Amino acid sequence: MSKIVSGKVFVVGDDIDTDQIIPAQYLNLLPNVPEERRKLGSYALTGLPDDYPSFIEEGQYESKFNIIIAGKNFGCGSSREHAPISLNAAGVQVIIAQSYSRIFFRNSVNAGLLYPFEVSSKINNQFKTGDTVDINIDLKTLYHFETSREYALNSLGDAEDIVNCGGIFEYAKKQGIS
Repeated sequence: MSKIVSGKVFVVGDDIDTDQIIPAQYLNLLPNVPEERRKLGSYALTGLPDDYPSFIEEGQYESKFNIIIAGKNFGCGSSREHAPISLNAAGVQVIIAQSYSRIFFRNSVNAGLLYPFEVSSKINNQFKTGDTVDINIDLKTLYHFETSREYALNSLGDAEDIVNCGGIFEYAKKQGIS
């Protein structure tokens, strides 16, 4: 049985940096304290320019968008572990981007909080925020309900096992190398 993630997408462009994902003034929140982690999630993507719709409605801690579709170089900027943590705390399960900054990709995988899939070509211009999709994690496909179109996702390779285990430490325990 395949693992399917269904939901609404939030669409962003190229070069979304970690300051846009989680602005620096919220880095004093501690992700290992449950209430502060919730607050961290409520500030996810609040650094985006004003021409983007709100990712999280005022007064909410989680977004109605559990999937992000991005252009190239998602997560560029500083090596901020809070970035994937804040997105996950906001309810994001999957990000699909044309490419990632290496550090954001590594932080996402190592924390085991979300699936950072890549696609071989630009697709963020083929979606609108609020569109509905199904992502088949096992088959590496993205199905867009509004257009009835399916897209192939690049394999995460060995990184998928780390995400499936819940992060690098849980993966190491499972492999008997901790």
